[in-house]
Amino acid sequence: MNRTLLVIAACGLLLAGTTAPAAAQEQRQGVLPAPDRTEGEGPFERLIIRGATLIDGTGAPPRSPVDIVIEGDKIVRVASVGAPMLDINEERRPGEATREIDAHGLYVMPGIIDLHAHTGGVPKVPEAEYVYKLWLAHGITTVRGVPTGPLDWSLEEKARSARNEITAPHIVSYHRPGSGWDRSIATPEDAREWVRFASEQGIDGLKLGSYRPEIMAALLDEAGKHNMGSTAHLGQMGVGQMNALDAARLGLTSMTHFYGLFEAMYNHSDIQTWPVGMDYNDEQFRFGQVARQWHMVTPGGEKWKALMDEFLALDFYINPTMGIYSAGRDVMRARNADWHATYTLPSLQKFFDPSRRDHGSYFYDWTTHDEVAWRKFYEVWMQFLNEYKNRGGKVTVGSDSGFIYQLYGFGTILELELLQEAGFHPLEVIRAATMHGAQEIFKPLGQPIEYGVVRAELRADLVVLEENPLHNLKTLYGTGAMRLNDETGEVERVGGVKYTIKDGIIYDVRALLRDVAAMVEQQRREVTVQDPTGSD
Repeated sequence: MNRTLLVIAACGLLLAGTTAPAAAQEQRQGVLPAPDRTEGEGPFERLIIRGATLIDGTGAPPRSPVDIVIEGDKIVRVASVGAPMLDINEERRPGEATREIDAHGLYVMPGIIDLHAHTGGVPKVPEAEYVYKLWLAHGITTVRGVPTGPLDWSLEEKARSARNEITAPHIVSYHRPGSGWDRSIATPEDAREWVRFASEQGIDGLKLGSYRPEIMAALLDEAGKHNMGSTAHLGQMGVGQMNALDAARLGLTSMTHFYGLFEAMYNHSDIQTWPVGMDYNDEQFRFGQVARQWHMVTPGGEKWKALMDEFLALDFYINPTMGIYSAGRDVMRARNADWHATYTLPSLQKFFDPSRRDHGSYFYDWTTHDEVAWRKFYEVWMQFLNEYKNRGGKVTVGSDSGFIYQLYGFGTILELELLQEAGFHPLEVIRAATMHGAQEIFKPLGQPIEYGVVRAELRADLVVLEENPLHNLKTLYGTGAMRLNDETGEVERVGGVKYTIKDGIIYDVRALLRDVAAMVEQQRREVTVQDPTGSD
């Protein structure tokens, strides 16, 4: 089936309402791999970025002007070439460039690392190219798939990206236990056998659920033997026997989302006090009720402090993914975000709409009560994250986009904004999205980071910006930020990433966004051809 026919078929499946959970894995198999790369310039023998203001990712303050020298896919030198408001000191400037970027007045920071990524899958996202280009267009140079797709497919895309055969970020490939097998994991020995299989396949780490203790212990112990990382969504169906503290004590590297965090600090109950009519398979119950645990913990209390102490001792990472649940606080805002009209595929928008079939489309009857509960929940959640960071804990960035009105790339920048709302200084936000993300990836390997900071000997994964992200993180969105031009009296869009550099290859972000907009428009035309009335 060619690309056009697959897009039409995908939309047909969705518009016909045939998206069933049992078919999700088979449908995802139909995602088109990214085409061979035709975008990007480089890598170059000696690329020099001239005169930039550098935000290096460590939390250090910006400095300018600097020249950044890149040879092939590696940074070889970061040279200070003067001081602000003065002429460049030409004697300090490195020479012999084979390609230059004039970055005077521009900002450079490390590429963003998104530690919770999926590519979507048919029917909502038929082509991986769409997702990859949105990621790169937002300065995302590394994603951790949890997973990005089926095992064989994701490992092949990871390898193609590593060879720069496709236009895509680096892909770190985590998978759920049992992936690639034709049987389930029922015993600790099954768990160990699958981890050994996964290691042989080249999987980087485990995306775990809230397994019962003996299975969780076997998975994590065996993963440690093979230098594999681990993160966990400690889901509600098992969190009563495996909360975040239980899992961390068994060797879990990090948690994603919030599941299991509050449950480790309850004051007067061992499980959430669900309403008697609770049904987990009704997603409005699942997502609406979980926020109502905000009052079951005491911020700053004995259990709060004890949990934080133990997480710190274990060097435990928290990847909160606040953005993916943020629609619960104000669904109207998320549904009407600026970027949907131009960059959200019709098939993905249909998936977002309230539905009892599609995962994360649970706003069947969303109420003010629900939104108030989520706002209160965020207050407590953010307080924990900020205090953990203040005490030296590692909080990283993940988006989980492709659900709940959150679009790839845009959802990652929203996560940065939410960290600032939680109390992080913008420099701490960028550190979470760069250096700390890299440290979580390389920790299981026992190796120093290869990217995530702008310094010599690390990979040339960089973001070049026209606006200062410390002044306004909104300027990282592909749609930029709104600003009044007092000279013309007109409102303008400013910002957006100018260039994303991955492995020394320069990607023109505006060109990537034009490609994405064209994909959206093409699918819109194809849906219209299929159903000229525009009805479902």
